[in-house]
Parts: sequence; structure tokens; C-alpha cells
Amino acid sequence: MTKTLYAEFTAREGAAAEVARLLREYALKVRAEEGNLAFDVYTKSEAPRAFWIFEAYRDEEAFRTHLKAPYGGPFNTALTSLIEEAASVLTHLDSVD
Repeated sequence: MTKTLYAEFTAREGAAAEVARLLREYALKVRAEEGNLAFDVYTKSEAPRAFWIFEAYRDEEAFRTHLKAPYGGPFNTALTSLIEEAASVLTHLDSVD
């Protein structure tokens, strides 16, 4: 079964450009993972410091492999100092099909 989720967070005032840069670099790495189906990054039109990331993985195993990737920890460490929340807020999604 596909593993789907979205992450959301808000860049601190003045940090949105740096957050976007980090996300662009990270997205390239995640999209290259064998089990990744989607890693789409968005901001809200009316609130450009609010970021949403839609992620989909082939299955739970692919998602677990993603979590163990060596570039994930450094990305999250860098991101933490640039966002208002303590960490990304994750919402796991289930298909209604």
C-alpha cells in the first residue's frame, strides 16, 4: 500500500528564501530515491512563509528507507532553526479508494 503524507511548517520571518533553497536541494535527493513516488513542495498563495510538502512512497518499507537516508538528518537540523514550529507537522493520509 502506498505511504502518503504531507508535512507543513512556517518559515520564520526573513527565512522563507533559505527554506525554499534547502527544500529545492532536498527534493532532488528525495525524488531520486527508488521508492519515492512524489515529493512536491508548495507555499500558500496568501501566506508565502507557510510551506506544505506532499510526499508519496511506494510502500511502508520505502518510507522507512527514506527516513534512514543520510541527508535527512542534516536537512532537518538546518530546517529546525529556520521555522516557527519545533519540527515539521506531519499528517499521514489514507486513500479512500
